[in-house]
Amino acid sequence: MKIGFIGTVSVGKTTLVNALAELPQFKDYKIATERSKYLRDLGIPLNTDSTLKGQTVFLAERVTELFSENLITDRTVIDVMAFTQCAKSIKQADKISFEEYARNFINEYDYVIYVSPEGVEIEDNGVRTIDAEYRDLIDYTIKGFCHLYHPRMKQFHRIYGTTEERIQQVLNITGL
Repeated sequence: MKIGFIGTVSVGKTTLVNALAELPQFKDYKIATERSKYLRDLGIPLNTDSTLKGQTVFLAERVTELFSENLITDRTVIDVMAFTQCAKSIKQADKISFEEYARNFINEYDYVIYVSPEGVEIEDNGVRTIDAEYRDLIDYTIKGFCHLYHPRMKQFHRIYGTTEERIQQVLNITGL
C-alpha cells in the first residue's frame, strides 16, 4: 500500500509520518520524509526560488519512492506540482508541461491524504520558508490540484487535529 501525505509547508506531515513509522502496522513500510536540508546543501533552490531543474529532482525523488511496494511519504507528486506552479522563476509553458508529465503518477498512490494547516503554526526549521502568504498560496494550489485530479486518485481524504488525532484518522482511513 502506498500512502502519500500532501499539504503546504509546516503542517506536520513529517512529524506524522515519523510517528506512523513507530507503529507495528507500518513496520514493513518504506518511510520517506523531508530531505530539504540535504537538497539545499547540494545547491538545489527551495521554496519560492525553485527552478525547473530543482523541481525535476524533487519529482524524480517522489517517483523513485513509488517503486516501493509499501510506502508512507510526507510528499507526493501533487506537492511537487504545486511548488512548481508557484515558483517565480519557472516559465508558464514549463509549468504546464511539468504538470502534464507529473500528473501521470498520481494514480500510483493508494491513499492521498491532505493534511490541513488549520490551527498549525508555521515552524522555522531553518530550511523552509516561514512566509505565511506563500504557505497559503501553496495550500490553495494543492487544494486546486486535488479538486482537478480527484478522479485520478484511488482514495482521497483530509485529516486535521493533533498528531495523535491524525494517526487515528489515518488508521481508520486505511483500515489498519
